[in-house]
Amino acid sequence: MHLNTNVDLRDHSSCTLFYNDAEGWLQAIWWGHVDPQEAHRGAQSYLEHAGRIPSQFLLNDNSQLHGPWFESLEWLAEVWVPRAARLGLRYVAHVVQADQPHDILATCPASGLPFELRIFRDPAAARHWLWAMGQAHGRLAPDPLG
Repeated sequence: MHLNTNVDLRDHSSCTLFYNDAEGWLQAIWWGHVDPQEAHRGAQSYLEHAGRIPSQFLLNDNSQLHGPWFESLEWLAEVWVPRAARLGLRYVAHVVQADQPHDILATCPASGLPFELRIFRDPAAARHWLWAMGQAHGRLAPDPLG
């Protein structure tokens, strides 16, 4: 179910948020060259929708991004992470962008997070991992990879 799309009219970059009814997870798909303000708006949109449609699972897909993604690890750590955890987030599958050798989230110590964060290069592998986490917690949906 489509929840929200933030589009920058200057370059048509975007962040689209979906709720995957079958699997019970929220999915953010980022596209184009997202500037820091757009990144902040997209992250805020997740928090707003997660308050209305709580889910333990988030698929954050950056595979279609180009250029820098998010400059404020401080804001993510001090604002977004605690709020997302209070809203029930427990598992994040983060797909890195294809044009960058490193991802800012890969530099974060996962041990200090209140949820499990896994970094992926392949969106299908990220979806499969989220599915496996859902299976481990009583979700009975079929395997998305068949």
